[in-house]
Amino acid sequence: MITVNDILQKKREKKKITALTAYDYPFAKILDEAGVDIILVGDSLGNVILGYENTLPVTMDEMIHHAKAVGKAVKNALLIGDMPFMSYQASHSRCMENAGRFIKEAGVKAVKLEGGKGVTEKIEALIDMGIPVMGHVGLTPQSIHKFGGYKVQGKDKISAEQILKDAEALEKAGAFSIVLEGIPYTLSEKITEALSIPTIGIGAGPYCDGQILVTHDLLGMSGEFKPKFVRRYAETAKDILKAVTEYKDDVQQGNFPSIEESYKRTADYLKVLK
Repeated sequence: MITVNDILQKKREKKKITALTAYDYPFAKILDEAGVDIILVGDSLGNVILGYENTLPVTMDEMIHHAKAVGKAVKNALLIGDMPFMSYQASHSRCMENAGRFIKEAGVKAVKLEGGKGVTEKIEALIDMGIPVMGHVGLTPQSIHKFGGYKVQGKDKISAEQILKDAEALEKAGAFSIVLEGIPYTLSEKITEALSIPTIGIGAGPYCDGQILVTHDLLGMSGEFKPKFVRRYAETAKDILKAVTEYKDDVQQGNFPSIEESYKRTADYLKVLK
């Protein structure tokens, strides 16, 4: 079982960290068997699984429901739960309660919070409770209305310096790693060099200590949605569409099931019928 300390050790040993998202038992089982270091039950659940326009509508109950299923499959990877919008922002008490639910009800080993200096006190409180925390700076999807959409952050000197300061503040607060999303690779390289904890990039270039993608994106299951930073390793949606279409045609044409795919009556059973 990979632990928080193992992830920190990978940074010290300059070994790349692999991370992917999972939202259900079958996918989580595959990722775990493949040897992925970190499995994140992301609030991207909203876009990928539940059909929401963005991550903002995702509830804590929805996250717990899916994290439970993922947790049943994960035997080796470090399992992290993504704290959804308004599960931690409103108050310290709500943050503590919801993070505790993730640990108790879903069996995650750590939680992830978006934000910089504004969440450091909550991170400190969670760590005092014994809950490890992953941070998240740069393009934080829960703040898309503030950003005016999914736009690359840190492109000018002032915003780049602020992201660096936020990352340093999260490390000081006790976060064991930080997701860097949607920032120039030169900035992520600088942050990675400045921190003693691992950086996990998504749309942040090759110089982070590790990388994370939404699993459905790399499998080609996100339709026409393909950001610049996503590399598709399969076209699973096309394969599924082909298979389902062939099944439909076979049923309509009377080609499925065949006699070979059907159960036969035994001689004794036929006697009973007579």
